[in-house]
Amino acid sequence: MSRPVFSVREEEVDFSAIRAQGAGGQNVNKVSSAIHLRFDVTASSLPAFIKERLLQLGDQRVSKEGVVVIKAQQYRTQEQNRADALLRLQALVDSVSHTPKARRATKPTFGSKQRRLEGKARRGGIKSLRGKVDL
Repeated sequence: MSRPVFSVREEEVDFSAIRAQGAGGQNVNKVSSAIHLRFDVTASSLPAFIKERLLQLGDQRVSKEGVVVIKAQQYRTQEQNRADALLRLQALVDSVSHTPKARRATKPTFGSKQRRLEGKARRGGIKSLRGKVDL
């Protein structure tokens, strides 16, 4: 498995334990098992172009102030939810760190042009036979 190019340092992330939502049950509404992760993009040690891309991202997890908020409550323990939140933050950073390859405009080949014109002529010939029938 490849290592992420720009990793998020755990010291820059603020975790807080909250109560998990969902159906009730023993200890569900009493134990704080969900995790709120807060990551300030502007104060982080990420490169400037990554910060800029994160702030321009139209994602609801990124606030107007530049704070990424992720709520993890998939698992029953705080440790697993904390690890899940960190993975999701890293996936968000990785998604903006990838620069897509620039597309180059190409021209249709001579053969594809000929096939297209032959198909149009064939279809036009079929349509020309659709006139009124003279008896």
